[in-house]
Amino acid sequence: MPQGKPAVVPDDGLTTRQRRTKPLLIVHTGPGKGKSTAAFGMALRAWNQGWPIGVFQFVKSAKWRIGEERALKVLGGTGEGGPVTWHKMGEGWSWIQRPGTEEDHAADAREGWEQIKRDLAAATYRFYVLDEFTYPLKWGWLDLDDVLATLTSRPGNQHVVITGRNAPERLIEAADLVTEMGKVRHPMDAGQKGQKGIEW
Repeated sequence: MPQGKPAVVPDDGLTTRQRRTKPLLIVHTGPGKGKSTAAFGMALRAWNQGWPIGVFQFVKSAKWRIGEERALKVLGGTGEGGPVTWHKMGEGWSWIQRPGTEEDHAADAREGWEQIKRDLAAATYRFYVLDEFTYPLKWGWLDLDDVLATLTSRPGNQHVVITGRNAPERLIEAADLVTEMGKVRHPMDAGQKGQKGIEW
């Protein structure tokens, strides 16, 4: 797409402005590193536009200190860009063992999804990051039909970006923008643990 211009303009009856400002459903998936990082980079752009931002983390532990969280919270409190609200759902389900049963974690995921549904219905935010959201879908904790119906019928001008490996095919088909992060090499392949400033 040279100079940001689409190669094809659909005959959909929309004006250029209507097409340009259409709210997007975005999916970052695949086995490579950078899915959440890319989503938070987009959140920085949303903050710069003055948009209210809602971040919903579905897997990372509430105890983890994530660099993007601190940065966006500080920026959200400056009064210069958009406000930022950060929600952590549960205690981290995929990478570490936590007390509680799978049903407890599934219930936390359902509760988190119900909050997102309320926020979407009320158009609480202009930009949503549903971080690691593919996992509760993959594990069957959330009803995919409900998720797709809610996301594709959301009111107003709300952008939603979903991150996580193994995004369901139907979610990929429903999305306006899909990026698959591929892995060529990762330090963990050589036995190196995650490190400050790179992973968090």
